Amino acid sequence: MTRAGRPFKFSTASYVTRIDNERATNLGELRDGIERCTDASIFYHTFQSLGRHHFLTEGFSNDFAQWILAALNRPGLAEQLAGIDIRSHVDLHELRKDVLHVVDEFCHAHPGDVRRPAFEPFYFLSSIEVVVPLGWEAWTLGEFRYWLEHVGHASFHFHFLVSRLRLHLQSNDFSVWFKEGLGLDRLARLADRIDISTDTLDGGKARLLALVDRELAA
Repeated sequence: MTRAGRPFKFSTASYVTRIDNERATNLGELRDGIERCTDASIFYHTFQSLGRHHFLTEGFSNDFAQWILAALNRPGLAEQLAGIDIRSHVDLHELRKDVLHVVDEFCHAHPGDVRRPAFEPFYFLSSIEVVVPLGWEAWTLGEFRYWLEHVGHASFHFHFLVSRLRLHLQSNDFSVWFKEGLGLDRLARLADRIDISTDTLDGGKARLLALVDRELAA
């Protein structure tokens, strides 16, 4: 079995939530808040929201879409925002621009909705990431498979989704190691195609385990 030039080191992450000095009581205020809020707040309401709602296979996984549906009763706009694929974003600035673009288009088309009061306010929150090494290392694909089966949701979310922002690549820590550490380009490409935005984190991990098992059996 091929031994990598460097091990894959598993880590996990937890997030300290902070209440920001920003809230919205209508769509216009939400739009302005999205423009002004910190990157940490954009992260909380999109990337981290997907991690918090990892067990959902239906509904919306970003907080902006959830609030627009529940508090403003605008399912069309909520679906558009939920349709933004955060996997394609490697920069929070670009993600913010895409969210604003969708909201701005709706506001221009429906000016009467801009100041209509919501049923409840939207509170902007942000998070501080705390990364903790698990002390688990894999030098071979077999060792990687063993540890992957044991990692929790937070670790899988950190390595598979949040890593895009750190790497500035439409990829993930696992795929980068498969390619650079083991020379398994095909496995890396297949892993990149796993879509956890339409699945659960457990489902995403199960798909990755199946890909690894297929490679080990080849």
